[in-house]
Amino acid sequence: MKKHHSAMDLDERLVMVRRGTEHFAEALAELYDTDLDGDSLLPGWTRRHVVAHVGYNALAIARLVDWATTGVETRMYESPDARDSEIAHGAALSAKELRRLFEHSAAELERAWRGMPEKNWTKQVKTSSGRLVPATETVWMRTREVWIHAVDLDDGASFDDIPADVLEHILTDITDTWKDRDDGAGIRLVATDGSQPVFGDLAADAEVVSGSLADLAAWATGRSTDGVTSSAEELKEAPVWL
Repeated sequence: MKKHHSAMDLDERLVMVRRGTEHFAEALAELYDTDLDGDSLLPGWTRRHVVAHVGYNALAIARLVDWATTGVETRMYESPDARDSEIAHGAALSAKELRRLFEHSAAELERAWRGMPEKNWTKQVKTSSGRLVPATETVWMRTREVWIHAVDLDDGASFDDIPADVLEHILTDITDTWKDRDDGAGIRLVATDGSQPVFGDLAADAEVVSGSLADLAAWATGRSTDGVTSSAEELKEAPVWL
């Protein structure tokens, strides 16, 4: 029986994030150096920006893991501006340096996870948005990054490549975020596949947005409207997630 991501034990979640890292690495390897200059699916970002972001994100998450391990507070980023400057710097690296950044940063994060004492996984750390979470949450934070941003490279990877339990967790994460922000009220997502078919507002008068798990995730993350239908007269853009 397939388990929802949150129901997985830590070892299973680490397997899933490693699969996602390999998936992103494969998508990156398929790109020629000159392809990195092309547009990604994210407005205003080239593929270079996506790779730089994924690389520096691994180092940022590794800082949270080190925080949980040592007890010394180390934030993901000094500020939003510092994060943006870091990505811009990374996007300007040579193709060789950019690829090395991804490989090195992924290895650093893996090192941090492997070095975490078992008792420290429950230690609280703070995300870039200021939310306090247990260190176990760093695994999910990275999981969604590598699987989704592989799609953003816009070179063949798609939401259909993402395991169903990861898609379900993405949709749960998104609809929970909408609820916490008082956004997305009146929207219920109904998957035509998967083991958890309903997400979001369960009110009888909610707008029902339907599609496969992959298509719903693509719509809810603002990537695509393909394969998604709405019970309303017109399918609107999804509320912002992150």
